[in-house]
Formats: sequence, C-alpha cells, structure tokens
Amino acid sequence: MLDHLHSQVEADLALARRALTHPTDKGDASEAVWIDLFNKYLPRRYVASKAHVVDSNGGLSDQIDVVVHDRQYSPLVFTFKEALYVPAESVYAVFEAKQDASGATVSYAQKKASSVRRLHRTSIPVPTIDGVRPAKTPGHILAGLLTLSSEWKPPLGETLVGHLHADLGNGVLDMGCIADGECS
Repeated sequence: MLDHLHSQVEADLALARRALTHPTDKGDASEAVWIDLFNKYLPRRYVASKAHVVDSNGGLSDQIDVVVHDRQYSPLVFTFKEALYVPAESVYAVFEAKQDASGATVSYAQKKASSVRRLHRTSIPVPTIDGVRPAKTPGHILAGLLTLSSEWKPPLGETLVGHLHADLGNGVLDMGCIADGECS
C-alpha cells in the first residue's frame, strides 16, 4: 500500500512538472499534491495549508508552501480568499515544496523555516474535561523540504548532507522527501 501511495505522489508531481508550463502553476500544483497528501493522512485535529505564520507581537513569516497546524485549539487569525494567516502557537511543521533538491532550494527552505521559528510563541493554561492543564512550553517546529527529484547523484548522499549542515540554527531542516529518490 505504501509503495502504491509513493508511486501516486511521484506520478502526480511528475505530471505537474510535464503538463504545466508556467512556473507559478507548476509550483501551485506541486504544493497541492503535498497538502492533499498531508490532509488525507494526518489526524483530523491537524490541517496542512499554504499560509503565513503570525505571532502575537505582529511578526510575520515568509509565505510557507505547507504549514501543518492545529485546527482544534487554534483558529486561523485571518483568511481572505486563498490567503491564510495562522498563529505561531498552532504550527507543528513547515515545508517548502520545490521541483528539485539543490543547494539553492535547501538554502531557501532553511530561510523559510527560520522565518517561522524566529516568531514569538505564547502558551496559556487550557481548560479540559479533567480540569485546567498548565501552560506548556512551545515545542520545536519541524521543518523540511519536499521535492520530486534531486540534482545530486545519489540524491540522499554527502552533497545533500553538506548543504543541510549549512544552517543548524533556526533554519535546520528536520526531514524531507525526494519523491523519485533512491536511497543508497
């Protein structure tokens, strides 16, 4: 079943690459493939969206291709047509969706991750059926890069690792996917 799912994601991303000629259309379609995948398999409490992340001090992230956020406890701050603004407190993960993994796309994804992680996050006690739960320290926001392919051979080799080690601060990438990549 997982092989079939992998083949379907890879085929959808490849179709977007081949069939769409305008870069924005190609990018939007690729983002939609990943967002649909997350929304199909994540527990219903979470949702994946293309969004900006905003904090309580008015700080704003760059636009993020895929934001995995809580929809149960944290409503959207603002939405207008396709533009979503989610509170920093609700974010669990952020991903950049690109056609290829390269030094430039890894660096770009690190910059985007940093734009989210530098935001101020708060926490308050939460009333539950069992009583009031104390405020929690906000957890680590996961970040990653999602691509169809890689310009490197092997795609998951030392060259990728070298680029990933370029930012081990707020821009660190925790995970990723190269859909047509073969592990070596």
